[in-house]
Amino acid sequence: MKRTRFLCISALMGAALCWSISASAFSQEKEKPKSPPPDDGKLRIIVFGAHPDDAQYKAGGTAAKWAKLGHHVKLVSVTNGDIGHWQSAGGPLAQRRLAEVQKADAVVGATTEVLDIHDGELMPSLENRKTIIKLIREWQADIVISHRPWDYHPDHRYVGILVQDAAFMVTVPFVCPEVPPVKKNPLFLYSSDLFKKPYPFQADIIVSVDDVFDQKLKAIHEMPSQAYEGGASGSAEHVKNVPPAGDVAARMGWLRERWERRQGGEANRFREVLTKWYGPEKGAAVKFAEAFEICEYGRQPTDEEVKKLFPFFP
Repeated sequence: MKRTRFLCISALMGAALCWSISASAFSQEKEKPKSPPPDDGKLRIIVFGAHPDDAQYKAGGTAAKWAKLGHHVKLVSVTNGDIGHWQSAGGPLAQRRLAEVQKADAVVGATTEVLDIHDGELMPSLENRKTIIKLIREWQADIVISHRPWDYHPDHRYVGILVQDAAFMVTVPFVCPEVPPVKKNPLFLYSSDLFKKPYPFQADIIVSVDDVFDQKLKAIHEMPSQAYEGGASGSAEHVKNVPPAGDVAARMGWLRERWERRQGGEANRFREVLTKWYGPEKGAAVKFAEAFEICEYGRQPTDEEVKKLFPFFP
C-alpha cells in the first residue's frame, strides 16, 4: 500500500514537473528581446487577437498585403491558447500553438508575439492594459486592429476592452513613462463579427484579399490544432471527417471550401462598401474580403488618409 501511494505521488510530481518545464520553456521563448521595426517610413501595423489564430483568421490576408509592400506587421495573441483544444492542454499545447502561429506568420510575412496569459483567464486589468499600451508604443503603430468588445468569448471581449482603453492612453506621456508615447494617435480598427447587440459590426473599410487568398490558406494550414482538429470545440468525430494529415492536397481543398464561404460571405455582405473603395466594376468583381470598423476612440481618418494607410486601394 505504501509503495502504491509512493508511486502515485511520484507520478503526480513528475506530471507537475513536466508542466513546469513546459511553462518555463514557453516563458523563455517569450522573453527573447523583440526588436522594433526600422524607422524607414513604412507603415507599422499591430493586430491583437485573443488566441493564437484569431489575428491570423481576422486579418491575415490584409496583413499579407501590407507585408508584400514592405510595411511592418505584428500579430499578437494576448493569451497563450493553453486550453484551446479538446484533447490536450497546458504547457505542451501552449508550446504547440506558439510554433503554429510562428509558421503561419512566416507565410504571412508578419512578426509574431504570444503573451503568456492563460487561455480563458484574460481580465481587463490595469496590468494588462499597460502591457497593451507598451506593445503599441514599442511598435509605434500607425494602425491597431482588435476584436470588438462584444463577443461570445470573454477573452475576445476583453481584448477589445483593453485595446479600447489603450486608445487614448498611448498618447499620454506619464502613462507607462518607460516607453515613449506614440508620435500620433493610431487608427484603431475592429475586425468583423456577426454579433448584433449592442449594435452590429459596421464595415467602414473593406479589403479585397483575392490576390493573397491562397497565401492566407497556407498560413491557416500551418495551424492544424485549430484549422483541422477543431480547437476546443473539436472531437474525435470531427477529426474523422477531415482529410488525414498525410494528404495535404485533400486537406487544403477541405480548408479552401470553408474559407471561400467565409471570406466570400464577407465580400457579399459588404458589397456596397467594396464599390466605394474599389469602384463599381472592380468592387463587383471581388470574391474574398476582410472588413474593418473604425473605432471612434482613435484617429478619425479622411478617405484620402485611409488610402494612404491601405495603399492597395486603387
